[in-house]
Amino acid sequence: MKGWISTMEKLTKAALVEHMVKEMGEGVTKKEAAAALDALCRVIPAQMAAGNAVVLPGIGSLEVKQRPERQGRNPRTKETIVIPSAKVPTFKASKILKDALNGKSAE
Repeated sequence: MKGWISTMEKLTKAALVEHMVKEMGEGVTKKEAAAALDALCRVIPAQMAAGNAVVLPGIGSLEVKQRPERQGRNPRTKETIVIPSAKVPTFKASKILKDALNGKSAE
């Protein structure tokens, strides 16, 4: 994206599982942490497909919004086309996450 500077590295599933094991403490294996992550990755899409919002405290909320039908243009032929309505996932970051990203401490 023009104007955006990305210095982030991608956190892979394996790396995320490693972080989860460290955060969850002793007694939790990689296999258990991976199973928990897999379960979360199944539950979130299923709940959103059912029309439910998913709230992750301290992170944000995931919701499904209906995008209305609209007109677009085929870039090759310049022909006007109708783009059908669609359900799209949206994410709204929590204040805690926004503050953490901007170096502000929790008060």
